[in-house]
Amino acid sequence: MPKAANYWLIKSEPDVFSFDDLLNSPGQCTLWDGVRNYQARNYMRDGMKCGDKVLFYHSNCQPPAVVGIAEVVREAYPDPSQFDPESKYFDAKASPEKPRWLAVDVKALSKLKRPVSLAALKQEPELAGLKLLQRGNRLSVMPLEHKDFVKIVAMAEQSP
Repeated sequence: MPKAANYWLIKSEPDVFSFDDLLNSPGQCTLWDGVRNYQARNYMRDGMKCGDKVLFYHSNCQPPAVVGIAEVVREAYPDPSQFDPESKYFDAKASPEKPRWLAVDVKALSKLKRPVSLAALKQEPELAGLKLLQRGNRLSVMPLEHKDFVKIVAMAEQSP
């Protein structure tokens, strides 16, 4: 019996890499690189599997919001940016034999009908346990419960 999909939220600043950039990428797919937090890396390494669904969140903008749905299409592998001295994500302690950081590949599935803002997420009592809403949580990759994924997608379908 196939394993049930997991659900994730990934964050990106839209002026660095937006959901539209993902939609415009070859095959609407890209590697999710540059993750430099051990907990987020471990989520990618231990949890993210092909077929998992992903909410794409625009952070550090006005308004911050969930804007699209993607899917994991390649499981964790060494993030090539850690080995590139020209990259802002270069890590002198990493080597191909002992990589420290991982990437996954994600593919765009659909843009949400309307963005679901952080303010709207905070106002929804059903989402009170959402990791994104916990004080001090700045992770760029975090797990979601199925019910939260479904609720957020449903919120995007509602009229403002």
